[in-house]
Amino acid sequence: MHYGFLSLLPPLVAVVMAIKSKNVILSLFCGGFVGTLIFASGNPFLATKSIIGDYFFVQLTDSYNAGVIVLVIFIGGFIKLMEKSGGAQAFSKSVYKYVNTKLKAQLCAWVGGILIFFSDLGTPLLVGPVFRPLFDKLKISREKLAWILDSTSSPVAILIPFIGWGVYIMGLIQAEFDNLNVAQSDYATFVEAIPFQIYAILAIIMIPLVAFTKEDFSQMKKAETEAASREYSFEEDLKAGTSNARPSMVIIPIIVVFATLFITLAPLGFPFKKVDGNAFRVALTMGYFFGAVLLMAMIGIYKVKDFKETFKIYVDGMKGMTDVAVTLVLAWSLGSMISALGTADFIVNGLKSVNFSAGLVPGAIFIFGAFVSFSTGSSWGTFAIMMPLAIPMAHAFGIPYAIAVGAVLSGGLFGDHCSPISDTTILSSTGAQCDLVDHVKTQLPYACVNGVIAFGAFIFAGFTRSPLAVALAVAVLLGVMFVWGRKEEGAAERD
Repeated sequence: MHYGFLSLLPPLVAVVMAIKSKNVILSLFCGGFVGTLIFASGNPFLATKSIIGDYFFVQLTDSYNAGVIVLVIFIGGFIKLMEKSGGAQAFSKSVYKYVNTKLKAQLCAWVGGILIFFSDLGTPLLVGPVFRPLFDKLKISREKLAWILDSTSSPVAILIPFIGWGVYIMGLIQAEFDNLNVAQSDYATFVEAIPFQIYAILAIIMIPLVAFTKEDFSQMKKAETEAASREYSFEEDLKAGTSNARPSMVIIPIIVVFATLFITLAPLGFPFKKVDGNAFRVALTMGYFFGAVLLMAMIGIYKVKDFKETFKIYVDGMKGMTDVAVTLVLAWSLGSMISALGTADFIVNGLKSVNFSAGLVPGAIFIFGAFVSFSTGSSWGTFAIMMPLAIPMAHAFGIPYAIAVGAVLSGGLFGDHCSPISDTTILSSTGAQCDLVDHVKTQLPYACVNGVIAFGAFIFAGFTRSPLAVALAVAVLLGVMFVWGRKEEGAAERD
């Protein structure tokens, strides 16, 4: 049962509002309010009462949802401590004396971005200032650094199930499983979707591929040529970043997080057996709490900051996750509302009436998700809008949930990478201290190459249901780089 065309209004309003306002929270609320207006036959008073009492309160009192919000808050405190402790800078500076070529510098920045996997927003602000002087000294463009930062922030974070991104995404997945009465684990589905996060995998792989082959695309090649003629004062920038921080302030707390997780869940068979979602969230929350306590102690021992300032940073980090918590509640509410309106059923019936092939569904999800993400600059908001549509469509067409989830995440990431209003795009240019427009112009060709390949891979995955789609995508990327390299060599010989 569905409400016909009216069932499309809530997600459409959410998308249009997101494009116009660039505000995900406002957009999700407006979309949800339109849904309750439909149920309330246009009565705004009853609609307001319903969205608060029947959706917000219900979502907040759900034990699963409450556990997710608590976990997200603890993650926020830990991440803020990591960002402000100086440990990441100290860790990166410890490798300076071994890095003396362009290849090594790019690979080290790439590895640094991967190591700061726990924070997509932290990667540009932690890794960028540390490697910028080194890139300047070796005459590598700051646009290249911004691209590396952008390609190792969200693409890495989105692959990890036990950090904020994974927790948020699993929350959206579980909500749709509940709406469909599907007895399937959100954690298992997320893990199964990792091979189908094709865009993220391509973005990460492309960095060392470009570094080794030295084959730069389009505007990036121009930026590299200009950087080769510039002069910078490396030593002054390096001295400006010194502090009492130690590399161990990054390594040891992260080890504690992992150790707590495994010690707590190992008796339950983790990671070889399915673990109850609540037990997983409790163990992970404990891990981030113990890691934060240890990090605060290390900050005091090394006299980086006093306890009062350190604790304030931790609490501020928790407060900083308020937007995420509100977004989650609104996303859960909108998803529940879309399910009740039968939006996915209406779309599926319409597609079936025109004989739309089931194999094309993942590709369609990817393209629409990319459009929403590019327009809004928010991959998180895109996930909240797309997941309530993609999972029911996969259910109706017989597409594996993992492929649909991978298409949503890949599309959201692709659009986010191309968008000049994306927070990670802005922060990456800030961390590298290069112009935002220059960063977008130089990154866009790389993103589009990966996006086109990912779209083709999702068409392949839609028809074959095979995780070999990612292997095919990587093979095509290697082929593109080879052909491009031969083309550049031929142009150089003609010159």
